Amino acid sequence: MKCSDKTCNCYIFHEETLNKVKSTLIEDDKIMEISNYLKVLADFTRIKILEAIKDEYLCVRDIGHLLGLTKSAISHQMKTFKKYKMVESKKEGKMVYYKLSNKIVSDFIDNVSKEVELI
Repeated sequence: MKCSDKTCNCYIFHEETLNKVKSTLIEDDKIMEISNYLKVLADFTRIKILEAIKDEYLCVRDIGHLLGLTKSAISHQMKTFKKYKMVESKKEGKMVYYKLSNKIVSDFIDNVSKEVELI
């Protein structure tokens, strides 16, 4: 069967399989959300911050000191993490402490770390 899409200009050899796959594809808007979520994790500084707070609550200043970043830079990243529900925070007086709270993100980083070791 000739492909009807003018950009394709190819023959479909397995139409039934192709239709089955097409019916299970995630919608484009959802794929865009997934892509944006993964972009948050595709950043050296963000991964390092998440690693720093995976087991302990740390304040912005401590994270900044540990990673050699400004309080402003850390606060900016925390805003992104909060937007994607990756961290939890607790306030003690004027200090706010953060910890990685998303198990899926924690497991993802651990699994990718293990995979990278195999390369």
